[in-house]
Amino acid sequence: MAQAARAARLLWSGRRALAGRLGGPRWPPLLAPSRAGFAGGPPAAACRRGPRALGAAALALGGALGLYHAARGHLRAQELRAERPAAQLSLSSRLQLTLYQYKTCPFCSKVRAFLDFHALPYEVVEVNPVRRAEIKFSSYRKVPILVAQEGDSLQQLNDSSVIISALKTYLVSGQPLDEVITYYPPMKATNDRGKEVTEFCNKYWLMLDEREAQRMYGGKEARTEEMKWRQWADDWLVHLISPNVYRTPAEALASFDYIVREGKFGALEGAMAKYVGAAAMYVISKRLKSRHHLRDDVREDLYEAADKWVAAVGKDRPFMGGQKPNLADLAVYGVLRVMEGLEAFEDLMQHSRIQPWYLRMEKAISEAPPAC
Repeated sequence: MAQAARAARLLWSGRRALAGRLGGPRWPPLLAPSRAGFAGGPPAAACRRGPRALGAAALALGGALGLYHAARGHLRAQELRAERPAAQLSLSSRLQLTLYQYKTCPFCSKVRAFLDFHALPYEVVEVNPVRRAEIKFSSYRKVPILVAQEGDSLQQLNDSSVIISALKTYLVSGQPLDEVITYYPPMKATNDRGKEVTEFCNKYWLMLDEREAQRMYGGKEARTEEMKWRQWADDWLVHLISPNVYRTPAEALASFDYIVREGKFGALEGAMAKYVGAAAMYVISKRLKSRHHLRDDVREDLYEAADKWVAAVGKDRPFMGGQKPNLADLAVYGVLRVMEGLEAFEDLMQHSRIQPWYLRMEKAISEAPPAC
């Protein structure tokens, strides 16, 4: 209780002090956004809850602690920025990154799209999906996991959206990565199936001051739009992938042939995964279709989602980010990219309006200049 009271005092005093120094609040309110995005008011932080999610007291405490760490980190970052010489090494060159992934995982593909677009060098460790021995060092057992070394500091970043938000904050603001990570505190929640899961507050929010945010976005509307569609990619688009790539027994077998070819499997594991896994995922895809209330022909949901995205981008700009992709562009591209080479991808390109945008994204990533 003493820690909660101290955090509450820091929440009040820290926000007042920083609001005066930055010309306004740096952080979004810790609310749970709807799946459709953000309706009115300031953008909500992505600390999602299921029907039996955390109680109000836990959220208040977590929010207070998160803001305390953010306030402390910002003040420390300001001191460090003041100490840095004008001539400094590129921020990106100071990071050594290792990505633990499944190549065919859409969340891992999102992270790779971000790293590739920002020309951040990284090593890939393909994780065996059966044994997962490659990530035995981690208590967090999902992929992607990004391990980042900055000098003598070694940091582990979990969750694809947190990885992207933290690295983008680091690149734009120059704050130390170990401080940036404290802005995204993990919290325990209960999902709609009654299972305890780890969620990360503020996961779609970049921790920038007003000057940095203005330079990056130009206005609040662009920032809110980016956050809304990043969350849409996680909460809706990604759930259309499995039902579409495992739609029929033949498609399920073709998908697992690709998974085995690209993944890290032994000979026996690969053979079992191809046939047993394809049969299992064909059945599971039907359950996913029911859980997410998809149509009998799941292609229609995929085409509709693609056209909805294209309509949101509009005709007057090549990307949602304007003349270059923003984090929402990279998220949607990363999710869709895992279907390349499969029947679902070819159908998507032919029966929706997304192909011109998708081809622009491919070109933008292949021609991206190094991060500064």
